[in-house]
Amino acid sequence: MEKVRVARGDRGRGQFRLRALMMSILVVLGVFASAAPALGASGGTSVTPTPKSTHKPSRHHARARKHQAERKHRHARSPARQRAATSGGQGSSAFAGRGMWIWELPYTAGGNLSAIIATAHRYGVGTLMIKSSDGPNAWSQFTPQLVAALHASGLRVCAWQYVYGSHPVTEAYLGAAAVHAGADCLLIDAESEYEGKYISAQAYIQRLRQLIGANFPVALAGFPYVDYHPGFPYSVFLGPGGAQYNAPQMYWRDIGVTVDSVFAHTYSYNLIYGRPIYPLGQIYSNPPAHQIVRFRELSRAYGAPGVSWWDWQEATTSAWTAVARPTGVLPGYVPYTLMASIHKGTTGDLVVWAQEHLISAGYDVGVDGGFGAKTQTAVLVFQTAHGLTPDGVIGPATWQALLRYRPARIVWGYAGHSRRATVTSVPGAAAVRYAAVPKSASRPAKRDEIPRAGGAGHSRRP
Repeated sequence: MEKVRVARGDRGRGQFRLRALMMSILVVLGVFASAAPALGASGGTSVTPTPKSTHKPSRHHARARKHQAERKHRHARSPARQRAATSGGQGSSAFAGRGMWIWELPYTAGGNLSAIIATAHRYGVGTLMIKSSDGPNAWSQFTPQLVAALHASGLRVCAWQYVYGSHPVTEAYLGAAAVHAGADCLLIDAESEYEGKYISAQAYIQRLRQLIGANFPVALAGFPYVDYHPGFPYSVFLGPGGAQYNAPQMYWRDIGVTVDSVFAHTYSYNLIYGRPIYPLGQIYSNPPAHQIVRFRELSRAYGAPGVSWWDWQEATTSAWTAVARPTGVLPGYVPYTLMASIHKGTTGDLVVWAQEHLISAGYDVGVDGGFGAKTQTAVLVFQTAHGLTPDGVIGPATWQALLRYRPARIVWGYAGHSRRATVTSVPGAAAVRYAAVPKSASRPAKRDEIPRAGGAGHSRRP
């Protein structure tokens, strides 16, 4: 996305819009609060009265029980813990269906919350992805009151943050803050600033998971063309403990390809990371309506459980109509779902990913992102052992066999500070290896394929 920033000091005009937005929130909350069912406090279930005890506890025991109950209540009511406990196996529902990304609330339906809710319902949008932070800076537009109002209207709310990797721990705390504010899921918008930053990505993911739990639904919304970005740490963001979902920014018009091409290219490389793909489509830059419809048709053909769109403030009426227009299946259409091949001489994160799986399969290879002679030898032996054609190329069949093993857990460090490598001797068991940042991390991107999308900082709007 294009890195356009506006000084954070230009808030004078924004404060008026923010006050208007908060008034809208209070009005909406009042409307929905008046209609709330009486059983809301119990989750809508009946409550069986507890028989009264005839024994009167002492003041000391009563105080102790009260404090214990309060501690248990605070622990149980922690938003992050509640969502981590309830999202296991159901996190995909936060991304399912039709979603719409919101960059700046003041430029989204004029900041009118009632209009936002009405428009979302009119066009069948079930989830709003709202920006909550930019790098180390929280955005005041994402609040518990806003989330509560949207929830009350029947909408799901996901927070998204643009991350740079310069302050990864702070970015993790800001992501967790959005979760505590009531977000149903979290999306990580990591792009060119994260090229080569394996250690920062690791620090961000580890702290984020410590704060929100292992099961809270997180998705990476990054570059769609993995092969264009050999230094990007996909294997960290989508690896063990990372994001469970993948929402690549498949902006065909920005990339300069057809809708069919963006699906084929994106899926052939992203399927390798083994995360469910939720295509993120384009409605900025005024794409033709028939292309938007085609994107939706192909998402269904590829089996995507949900689709979202970037972004509300740039959408035209024609785009909204195309997003909601009824579509059917594509009879006889066969999606291109063959995983891309890598071979000797290939460099990049896909090689890192393959090397991590080879280690867990029992082969002592380096994790440097370079497909050299040692990696090729390991692949040949692996292919022979698994009844595959021993050609030394990791193609679709070899990927399928290799991905049955869990990837090794890599602890990334700086050159000269990495510890002795530990390799598992039990095939199929996840190994742990301490390694220096892969050499491929220093490889430049072939191209920023979505340069005009926006998302970092503020837009150019006056």
